[in-house]
Amino acid sequence: MSTTYVRVSWNRQKRRYDTVVVAAVLAFVATFVACGLVLDPRATAETLLIRAFGACAFVLLHVVLAIGPLCRLDRRFLPLLYNRRHLGVVTFVVALAHGVFSAVQFHAFGDVSILVSLWSSNTRFDSLAHFPFQQLGFVALSVLFVMAATSHDFWLKTLSPRAWKTLHMGVYVAWALVVMHVAVGAFQTVVSPLLWGTLLVGTIGLAVLHGLAARAERRRDAAPQDASGTEIDVGPVESLPLDRGRTVVVRGERVALFRHAGGISAVSNVCRHQNGPLGEGRIIDGCITCPWHGYQYRPHDGTSPPPFTDRVPTYRVRVVDGRVRLDPRALPAGTPVPPAHVGVGR
Repeated sequence: MSTTYVRVSWNRQKRRYDTVVVAAVLAFVATFVACGLVLDPRATAETLLIRAFGACAFVLLHVVLAIGPLCRLDRRFLPLLYNRRHLGVVTFVVALAHGVFSAVQFHAFGDVSILVSLWSSNTRFDSLAHFPFQQLGFVALSVLFVMAATSHDFWLKTLSPRAWKTLHMGVYVAWALVVMHVAVGAFQTVVSPLLWGTLLVGTIGLAVLHGLAARAERRRDAAPQDASGTEIDVGPVESLPLDRGRTVVVRGERVALFRHAGGISAVSNVCRHQNGPLGEGRIIDGCITCPWHGYQYRPHDGTSPPPFTDRVPTYRVRVVDGRVRLDPRALPAGTPVPPAHVGVGR
């Protein structure tokens, strides 16, 4: 968390992550070019770089889209979710390199501008065999540019979390355009079982991951609840991991419970920053820390530590005979609630 906007919100963990990502991108491109020289000695350096950056951007985009469902299926992927925005920007930069090399290679040496050449050199939109796949790539790159340019928290604050989230769902539009760009281009220029296999594995793999994650979410939301009066039994104390969150659904709302320092507290699952899932976070420095971007809230009152003023609704919790009972009625955001005592170390 920060009280002021900075160009890039880096910390030690993010620097390490970005260093690994950049090194992986360079290694991918270098390996791709080296293999290309062996398999196709007649290919020019420009052609190999176009293919290398394009393939790398294609893989990165699939990784970005796979992180969300993977985190829903296995919490060990949550560190990737924390850094997903940086990975998205890297994806755009790699895709931009692919687009620049392609534009120079195919459209920079005519008597019209590059953009005019791109949009006028092929207008066979009525033919699959001659469909202008480069235009599909340009539109996809434009969508990725908008997302990369608005990835900063300044835009999140200016547009509002809901509008920002809606805008960034455009990544699926970009993905569909990229898949069509690669598929049509491959259909017209390259007949490669490896390329077609990669397309199928990527598309089917993402569909399966999102389907499994959605099914897991539905099962969790539809789990039966043992209610007695105005309280809901959410299970034994031991079912709550120490210093990590657990999410339960009460009356259609997700509530995040935390066991910390001998007590149990409950707050709304929705982070005020970007609607992130607080229940998938953990306790750091005594505060509930959102796994998406590190926003923090005190467990006992759902309020961010000074000088921040963000607040989330809180819930009353009791421990009866070793079981956690939750009052499903949300209290106003920032309302102090004493943690339910369970004993230190339990």
